[in-house]
Amino acid sequence: MIKKLLIITLAIAGILPASAQEASEMDRIELCKENYRALFGGEALTGQGTDPELMDILQKFIFGEVFRTGDLDMKSREMITCVCLATMQTLPQLKGHAEAALNVGVTPLELREAIYQCAPYIGYPRTLNAVGVINEVFKERGISLPLEIQSTVTESTRHVEGAKIQISLYGDKIKEGMKSLPDGMDKVIPDFLTEACFGDYYTRKTLDVKTRELLSLCVLVTLGTEKQLASHISGNIKAGNPKERLYAAMIQCLPYIGFPNALSAITIIKDVKD
Repeated sequence: MIKKLLIITLAIAGILPASAQEASEMDRIELCKENYRALFGGEALTGQGTDPELMDILQKFIFGEVFRTGDLDMKSREMITCVCLATMQTLPQLKGHAEAALNVGVTPLELREAIYQCAPYIGYPRTLNAVGVINEVFKERGISLPLEIQSTVTESTRHVEGAKIQISLYGDKIKEGMKSLPDGMDKVIPDFLTEACFGDYYTRKTLDVKTRELLSLCVLVTLGTEKQLASHISGNIKAGNPKERLYAAMIQCLPYIGFPNALSAITIIKDVKD
């Protein structure tokens, strides 16, 4: 039923080609088992545990269907999954997927940067919780901490370098929108965004702006912040992520965040002009 609802919804929206609809019917059990082994090193669909029916449903859907929908490699899928789980603070699942991410080739630096990228959107307490989880995984694998420094800016350059990225993706929309605020806040808040979001994070090494924008969109969709989605969808397109990749990313988020938020995001993507 879940599979049919997803196919019907995407087909109506005009974003699921016939070939993808046909592929979704093919060998999902074998693909589920193959993907699960690659990610977790164990066997899926064992029929064991307290809720084998639920595990059967979710494993077939996630690893047999969602993981083959759209043009995303396994590393991208796992980074998207990790930022969704970090945003929701489902920390036991984050640990499992942090391990899976490393298993499929995500480097420790890439995983750390994906979690750091969440900070401007989910706040520092939740980011620190997520960082604590991935650091546990690193320690268990004998990965030395702290990891290498990835910052490229200084106190004197973070505003200028952050503004370059911000303006290229979003122009001056925030500054214009804050003009009516009193007591200097009309300048302070836009500066915070330029420096503490773009300057401190988007300028870091390891992940490029294109990847950071995609992960940021996934965080916002997970949060359910629909008002920010259209501008970040436009920012993604300017950063080099075509709509097809955005649709695939939203589908990758879907089993973790639920149908309502994911389908709302897909509709907004469809309506944003390229």
